[in-house]
Amino acid sequence: MAGELAKEETAVTKVKVLKKNNVKPHKPLGTKVCQLVTFDLPYLAFYYNQKLMTYKGVENFEETVEKLKDGLALVLEDFYQLAGKLGKDEEGVFKVEYDDDMDGVEVIVSVAEGMEVADLTDEEETTKFQDLIPCNKILNLEGLHRPLLAVQLTKLKDGITMGLAFNHAVLDGTSTWHFMTSWGQLCCGSTSISVPPFLERTKARNTRVKLNLSKPSEAPEHANSATTNGDVTANVDPPLRERVFKFSESAIDQIKSKVNANPPEGPCTPFSTFQSLSAHVWLAVTRARQLKPEDYTVYTVFADCRKRVDPPMPESYFGNLIQAIFTVTAAGLLLSHPIEFAAGMIQKAILKHDAKVIDERNKEWESSPKIFQYKDAGVNCVAVGSSPRFKVYDVDFGWGKPESVRSGSNNRFDGMVYLYPEKNGGRGIDVEISLEVNAMERLDKDKEFLIEA
Repeated sequence: MAGELAKEETAVTKVKVLKKNNVKPHKPLGTKVCQLVTFDLPYLAFYYNQKLMTYKGVENFEETVEKLKDGLALVLEDFYQLAGKLGKDEEGVFKVEYDDDMDGVEVIVSVAEGMEVADLTDEEETTKFQDLIPCNKILNLEGLHRPLLAVQLTKLKDGITMGLAFNHAVLDGTSTWHFMTSWGQLCCGSTSISVPPFLERTKARNTRVKLNLSKPSEAPEHANSATTNGDVTANVDPPLRERVFKFSESAIDQIKSKVNANPPEGPCTPFSTFQSLSAHVWLAVTRARQLKPEDYTVYTVFADCRKRVDPPMPESYFGNLIQAIFTVTAAGLLLSHPIEFAAGMIQKAILKHDAKVIDERNKEWESSPKIFQYKDAGVNCVAVGSSPRFKVYDVDFGWGKPESVRSGSNNRFDGMVYLYPEKNGGRGIDVEISLEVNAMERLDKDKEFLIEA
């Protein structure tokens, strides 16, 4: 698969794109069609979901690229939807469609002259990532004419980066890391993946929702939102600062112990690690924002519903099977109570989100579909994506674990949080936060938030 030399170079990071190819499934599969369902459709106006994985000590870049392409062609035999495109049937129902004549996954090969792994593993900023990850500010709706997965492989002085852009209307985080782990297995010599994807989305929800969305060509380049009447509008975002805060096992234990020391009255199960850390982050961000006591603040969790729906879906369900869970209170009320108050609200909202609530939410949305902006998670919100349960540091293509896993610049807003497990495999958690610049400066100095290991 030869690609034309593209002498593209950016002034900031000096990333040169060498060639662009397309990778298809290794063998012909014919024509495949899969309807998008209610769990998928709200994300059409999010941007592509971006990840950057950085690996050290990779030898022979050209051979590595070909090995990765070969493994990608094999894994796409099972995950063929990622090699397809979005489509709409005659009634306006969105679908993923694949046939052997489609281009497949886009693979970009580049080199970052003078850049080292250490330049990409610090705890600040994401602007340096933008030339290493494809599909910046590209709406998922554009999957009607763009690849649903784009991969950029960049040679560093002492390693390689893998920039990934997944169409979020097609898959969630659980499916993303299932795919990545499977790709790594095949690159490491496995003849088949250990867990094939469950591709029957309509088993989770079989309701045909008709949407009339504007064509991507009609949308502004940096559009942030779309609605079912066809409007796509642009918004100007405030300057943000990104930072990764690393909470060790000891710090996590301290937070969890504090939250569970004085449980609230009434029925209450012990607070989980996630609920404890969520309360800790929510309180700290609210302090840093210096909100008025009467200002509302929202904590939003994108919860995996695979085991919540009836009947339950397998962990290998491929697609989106997440829903946002909202917890709302006044900033003054939140900050005037001990931390278990916040944890209790979060726990209650999560436990309440059962099959009945999910079904009611789906029916309500289907009766009046709304295609959300990526930042419609609530006023003064803290919204949690990703999960420390995702074994992102186990994605091994034959040269060991990644040095770092970070999120790209897409779908970031004031209050967006990504959680990742710590690199060494322990119970520590890395908390990647985007905040307005002044609030981040205050958070960075908050000793109550920055627990010593």
